[in-house]
Amino acid sequence: MTALRLDGVGVAYNGEPVVRDVSVALEQGGWLAVVGPNGAGKSTLLKAIAGLVPHAGSITVHGTPTDTLTRRQRATLVGYAAQSPVLPGKLTVTDYVLLGRTPHLGPLARETAADLDIVRETLDRLDLGALAGRELDTLSGGERQRAVLARVLVQRTRLLLLDEPTSGLDIGHAQALLERLDRLRTEDGITVVTTLHDLTFAAQYADTLLLIDGGEVAVAGSGHEVLTAARLRTHYSAQVEVLTTTTGHPVVAPVRSS
Repeated sequence: MTALRLDGVGVAYNGEPVVRDVSVALEQGGWLAVVGPNGAGKSTLLKAIAGLVPHAGSITVHGTPTDTLTRRQRATLVGYAAQSPVLPGKLTVTDYVLLGRTPHLGPLARETAADLDIVRETLDRLDLGALAGRELDTLSGGERQRAVLARVLVQRTRLLLLDEPTSGLDIGHAQALLERLDRLRTEDGITVVTTLHDLTFAAQYADTLLLIDGGEVAVAGSGHEVLTAARLRTHYSAQVEVLTTTTGHPVVAPVRSS
C-alpha cells in the first residue's frame, strides 16, 4: 500500500520557487531520507507534506489527498517534528509529550486516562520513563530529541516526518536514536520520512534516498545508487570516497585535497 505520494509538488516563497516538481511514492513501512546540500529545499518539502506551507501539485497520504483535510484531520495522519522545535523549558517531559494527543481531543476536551497510558507506554519504549517528571530544560540534547520523537509518536499516526532528527547529537546518540526509530518502524509498521545531513546514516537506515538540489530532484534510489563520488562532487562540491561496510552499506568518507 502506498503511504505517501507526491506528484509535481512545488513550493514558492514570495514568488520565488524553492521546491520544484517533486514526485515520489513511498510504500507503507518504508523509510525515505531526503538529502541534499544546504538550502536545497529539504525542510521546505517536509513542511509542504505536513501542511505548513502552501504548495503546488498533489500530496496523498494513505490514499487521501491532503488538500481535502482539515488541520486536525491531517494531524491524525501525519506526525511532524521540526529541525529546531520550540521546547518550553519548564514543561515536564510528560506534559510536553501529552501535547501530541491534542489532535485526538474534542473541543474543550481534556486528556483521558487512555491518553496518559499512551504517553507512559511511549516514554517507556524510548527509555524516558525515569525522566517523565523532569523539566525539559534539565535534559541533555539526546534526551530532548527523544522527547520530541515521543511527542510525535503519541499522535499515533502512520506517517512520521522528522526534519534532521539527529541534529546536534554526537555519533553515539545519533545512532541510538535512529536505531530506536528503526525498531519502532518495524514493530508498528510506521512509514518514515527524514531529512538527514549525514549521508552515511541516511544510507544505513533509509530504504530510499531522494537527493534534491536547487529544489529539484537530482536522483532517487538506494544508497549505492545515489551516493557516488561523482554525484557528491557535483551536488555538494565535495571530494569524497564512497566505501562499503561489512554489512554492505555505503560510507561517505571526505578526502583531503592535499
